Amino acid sequence: MALIAGSQLSLYYSDIEIFSNVTFEVKEKTHIGIVGPNGSGKTSFLKVLMGNLDHDKGEIFKPDSTKVGYVPQTSLQSGNGTIKNQIEDAFKGILDIEQQMQDSAIAIQNSSGAQRKHAETNYANLLDKYESNGGYTYKNTMDKVVSGLGLSEELLNTPIKKASGGERTRAALAKALLTDPDLLILDEPTNYLDFKGLNWLETFLSGFSNSFIIVSHDRYFLDNVSKQIWEIDKGTLQIYKGNYSQYKILKSEDEKRLAREYEKQQVYIKKTEDFIARYHAGQRSKEARGRAKKLSKIDKLSEPTKDKHIKISGSNVTRTGEIILRTESLKVGYETNSTKIELFNVPDCEIIKKTATAIIGNNGEGKTTLIKTIIGDIEPISGKVHTGHNVSIGYFRQGADNIPDNFTVLEALLDIKNLDIGEARNFLAKFLFIRDEIFNQVKSLSGGERGRLELARLLIKSPNVLVLDEPTTHLDIPSREALETMLSEFEGTIIFVSHDRHLISLLADNIWAINGSNVSQFEGNYTEWLEHNEIRENQTAKISTDKKPNLSKKNKKSVTTKKSTFKITDELIEKLESDLKFIEKELEVASKDSNIARITELGEKHRLLSDKLNQAVENWERN
Repeated sequence: MALIAGSQLSLYYSDIEIFSNVTFEVKEKTHIGIVGPNGSGKTSFLKVLMGNLDHDKGEIFKPDSTKVGYVPQTSLQSGNGTIKNQIEDAFKGILDIEQQMQDSAIAIQNSSGAQRKHAETNYANLLDKYESNGGYTYKNTMDKVVSGLGLSEELLNTPIKKASGGERTRAALAKALLTDPDLLILDEPTNYLDFKGLNWLETFLSGFSNSFIIVSHDRYFLDNVSKQIWEIDKGTLQIYKGNYSQYKILKSEDEKRLAREYEKQQVYIKKTEDFIARYHAGQRSKEARGRAKKLSKIDKLSEPTKDKHIKISGSNVTRTGEIILRTESLKVGYETNSTKIELFNVPDCEIIKKTATAIIGNNGEGKTTLIKTIIGDIEPISGKVHTGHNVSIGYFRQGADNIPDNFTVLEALLDIKNLDIGEARNFLAKFLFIRDEIFNQVKSLSGGERGRLELARLLIKSPNVLVLDEPTTHLDIPSREALETMLSEFEGTIIFVSHDRHLISLLADNIWAINGSNVSQFEGNYTEWLEHNEIRENQTAKISTDKKPNLSKKNKKSVTTKKSTFKITDELIEKLESDLKFIEKELEVASKDSNIARITELGEKHRLLSDKLNQAVENWERN
């Protein structure tokens, strides 16, 4: 049975098409992830489903029996109660029964005879109802959810009016999960969650027996929880079976097919137009007119658009010494009211050039304080951070908003470095600001565009060490992929704080994990770190590298490079490349057949072969 369905839905803002002729059906036990660039209409689509936004054409069908739980990006909850009161509303039915039981108990005490017997019967009925509705277990269930989402006892007792937007949203998420809806609709639920919250929510949703629709830019999350991907882009809705990695494979095959169809049609059009031009006035003019009439009736395909990527050359990165920085007896913390508060000790260590170190941990554990201490913005409680030879640091602040709104994109760059207009245009084009876009005012930019502009302002100064604090916050998937491309091509050293596990998986070859007052340092990538900490069972989804080589900085230089004793021959590399081409052909066949199981199997083989080829080439280059 369909929980909700739409037929030929269309939505417009003035004359701007958001989406048109969209048809879909959400069945029971369906786990759907929605993706698309910022501004493509994902949130508007959810609002239409909820009836919070009127659509212009089409119909929505939702049985009255369908129970829906909805959490928008920013919760607008209000009221006089606390966060806990808001969450407890999920159990309003049980709480009402509790109140009735209390009233009934008082009635028993204050009555006798027939009235008392009636009150006792009523109490017994209420007790049965209380038990069948989960009255004895709801508090335990609530405790598990609020704990999983990182809602502390102190926060639970915070008045809703004083809670931040993120705290309200987490409370709304807890309430929605506790209502046990038939259909759960979540808009960017991972925005305010740390590692603990993300892992908990993934586990919860993976075992969720009902249906959900989730908008997210977190690819790792979508890999773990989704069984369908709905893509909203350019006014259309495309539905793909499988998780995010499988969607990327299927989408790539669709794009190749559309490109072939477009080229085939262009050949036909050119050939037909040549015939018409040659014979329109000769003996074959009738045939030429017939072909012209036929040509006028065909539906011309649009030329497939190619994704744009940030492209940064590493040629401007100045050389450093082997050691970028070294910590010595370092204690990290902060000062408040002339009192020094110590957070943790950092084990003595070195960061080596051309490596990528990810700093991870739950919210509030001091990740930003650590990197500010490393770059010298905050004095350590004690100990030292020694910076290496010729190190030039570029720092990307979390939530950076240092550009005046009335500046244009061009002015924002020239504010950092004096360039002629041609140089500035060329540099901004590398960050996908082209033609008249450089004259757009900063206040008109999306979150992803602001992030690209901040990176441009950072890199125009040619740092050889990038220190990044949550660089993917508020970026959509295309912007995240562009950032990953840029960082993978950066020839310097990277130290970054992030909750984006996809970015960490692709980039990091060292992990610094903060857990309370403990900082552990691990030499290896994110997957190896998970295995090391024996939590791999909670991270079952495989991260697709979209048929690209592993972007880890380890492929450029490991922290402790061990000279390989095994010489890789040209023949082995050629064999691996040949095997990869064969797998890609098999993937194309499986994609045409929509064989999800086969796609998954071949995708994993492709990933393993790619890793072997990367290692083979690296060893060959060293030898």
